[in-house]
Amino acid sequence: MEQIAQFVPLILIFAIMYFLLIRPQQKKVKEHQSMVEALRRGDQVVTQGGVIGKVSKVKDDGEIEVEIADGVKVRVVKSTIAQVLTKTEPAS
Repeated sequence: MEQIAQFVPLILIFAIMYFLLIRPQQKKVKEHQSMVEALRRGDQVVTQGGVIGKVSKVKDDGEIEVEIADGVKVRVVKSTIAQVLTKTEPAS
């Protein structure tokens, strides 16, 4: 019985860490993945590097093409999109 009592604080610490650190991080990752999957042409985005541009093409291989100035297009890995500033409405 005494051995079980020694593990109770360790179990409590793990449970607290799970609910305060691990679970919110997993939720944040899922939200980011759904945001990235919902990207479409015309969305204005911010990359993790701070570059703001408009999505000009969405590719299937994990990349998007972002126009950062008139006629200047760069290829960006989808997972490096930090934020979507404006969403375009879906075509009807």
